[in-house]
Amino acid sequence: MASLAIPSSMPPTKSSPLPPLMATASPKHWSSASASTSRRRKLNPLRISALSLPDSSPLLKAAHHTVDTFIKSGMVVGLGSGQASTMAIQYLGQQLRTGAFKDIVGVPMSVVSANEAAKEEIPLHDFQDNSRIDFAFDDADVIEEGTLTAIIGRRSSQGDESLFQEKSILNAAENLVFMISKNQYKGGLEGSIPVLVNSLNWLEPAEEIDDLFLGDAEVWRRPSIGYADPLGGDFPFVTREGHNVLDVIFTSPILSLEKVAESLDKIDGVVDHGVISKFPCTVVIASESGLYIVDNVSKNPVKGT
Repeated sequence: MASLAIPSSMPPTKSSPLPPLMATASPKHWSSASASTSRRRKLNPLRISALSLPDSSPLLKAAHHTVDTFIKSGMVVGLGSGQASTMAIQYLGQQLRTGAFKDIVGVPMSVVSANEAAKEEIPLHDFQDNSRIDFAFDDADVIEEGTLTAIIGRRSSQGDESLFQEKSILNAAENLVFMISKNQYKGGLEGSIPVLVNSLNWLEPAEEIDDLFLGDAEVWRRPSIGYADPLGGDFPFVTREGHNVLDVIFTSPILSLEKVAESLDKIDGVVDHGVISKFPCTVVIASESGLYIVDNVSKNPVKGT
């Protein structure tokens, strides 16, 4: 088993973008994006529509469209984290105050979304394992074109935030919408996937992940403050559930997020990760030319269009 080694150059902290990643050929099934996009499109037909709205910021349009289109009175709604989600929470609060919606209950995915919902006087419930979630909206860091598989949790974390809770609420939701910018919807994804491991025994799964993706990715334990290094620096980040976050930083495009997720799920000590594949799922893509709505409903032969 290979030991984690400190690379010759220091990657940036989480507040900086990752360095450009080169598309290198690889024998492993989880990297090298050659010929992958067309294959995914054939296997996963999607329904796509375009929508133009009056002038406003693209993400604000996405937030308003999501609330107006998918939320109905009486729903239990999962409230996501991120810029678009904050706009959606604010707009949902406005609609509740005007009487457009009634009997809405929010289930926040983070302390930030809970605070924002409280400001908007949205009634809140804590998430439990058996909670019913009619609908959820969230930001995503990036979404794989053709499959709608998303990566969440790349954003700089705070001690009171929880990737574990965010993903649990998304998985529990009967219907899900991600709101993203156009440049976040692509094939041949690059960058990092966050992986949750137990903080008391983090090194063994970290080394196993390092071996699994040897030559394709580097494994870094996320720090709470200061500079990152493979061991997490002097102050490794610990989630409120007691987990460390390993950032698996791919150095070549990822062929299939689904296969990466399957590989991570088989590793002892991995609690969860930031890859989520959900059906049904809709993605509202914000661009300067309007909104593009993509869903995976057509993958279901009963509900397909």
